[in-house]
Amino acid sequence: MILITPAVLLLVGMVGWYVWDTHTVQTVFVEGNVHYTAEEIKELVMEGPMGNNSLYLSMKYKSRGIKDVPFLDAMDVDILTPDTIKITVYEKALAGYVKYMNTYVYFDKDGYVVESSTIRTAGIPQVTGLTYDYIVLGQPLPVAEEYQDVFGTILEMTKLLNKYELSADRIYFHTDTKITLYFGEVKVALGEEKQWLEDKIMRLPEMLPQLQGRKGILQMEVYNEKGEYTFNPE
Repeated sequence: MILITPAVLLLVGMVGWYVWDTHTVQTVFVEGNVHYTAEEIKELVMEGPMGNNSLYLSMKYKSRGIKDVPFLDAMDVDILTPDTIKITVYEKALAGYVKYMNTYVYFDKDGYVVESSTIRTAGIPQVTGLTYDYIVLGQPLPVAEEYQDVFGTILEMTKLLNKYELSADRIYFHTDTKITLYFGEVKVALGEEKQWLEDKIMRLPEMLPQLQGRKGILQMEVYNEKGEYTFNPE
């Protein structure tokens, strides 16, 4: 039988107090967050009686998935110094959203419904032209058969728009799989030449400012090596 002496208890208490005192969080860095502000992430992570202890937070969130929080997949807490932590947020990969019963329904690259929210997220385009009768969280978006292959294209489009710092109001898929982007009153008809998609998109940051305040269609259905495309006013 091992006897715990008062001296041992005192030593353990002193060590515990030292760890607690030196690892009290004073500075927090947050990265990877889009849907939530840094303050909202800090409140979510640093909750509870030990929520300001860097050691506790590091162990609690090490490779831990996040449940019941929309848009979040996982978070890591790294200790930079005993009183400074970095929270890395891993959000669910979203390709686009559709509006359904006054809510924004977000889906991933495979067409699976990831979240339903009243919050519209900047940088995630609205997708129109798809037809469906119902939506179930965690299930594929039940689109018509002719649209089954569009979700990879939607994700590629979203990445390209972000890459070239473009914010489309919506992406419209025609029944013949042609694509039209909407930027205010300007429609960009991209056609169905998937292999030239980036070559066309990379021209838009230069062309769209010249069309500001105008209404019409920028005809980009057929790829042009010189980047010369026709704008038809409406």
